[in-house]
Amino acid sequence: MADKSSFSADEWKKVLESPLLAGFAVSAGDPSGLIGTLQEGFASAKALAAAKSDPKADALIKAVVNDLLTPEGRMAARDGVKGVVDGAKVDEFKDRALGELRRTASILDSKAPNESRAFKNWLNHIANLVAEAGVEGGFLGFGGVKVSDAERATLAEISTALGA
Repeated sequence: MADKSSFSADEWKKVLESPLLAGFAVSAGDPSGLIGTLQEGFASAKALAAAKSDPKADALIKAVVNDLLTPEGRMAARDGVKGVVDGAKVDEFKDRALGELRRTASILDSKAPNESRAFKNWLNHIANLVAEAGVEGGFLGFGGVKVSDAERATLAEISTALGA
């Protein structure tokens, strides 16, 4: 059973960043404005809370969630995401996040082969929750769509990046 001790410090940091990057990639793929961004952020947080309270959640997922709930873990993950976008143009954010998710998938496959599939599925689940969090288009939430074409395309790219 893989846990934090199965990874080097740098590898664990990448694994820790991945739930944030999965949601961030969707948000960057089709920016939603202030309200949409808040809804997407809440969707990510709800996914973490659900994993923490799910008795059937994979041990590696629980280890990541528990670490993200510490001030140190949260700061490390946030700093990692900031590092991904530092110096990038807004239209490069998604591609950079996808590149990091590819690296994380490789780390998971090598260091946690038994947990890799479940973890990648969880990251895809987070991305889907973020995509479904707000209504895209329309006016004041009326007449829009739950998942835009750009978000759908980004979800496919995330799945491909993760090899899921």
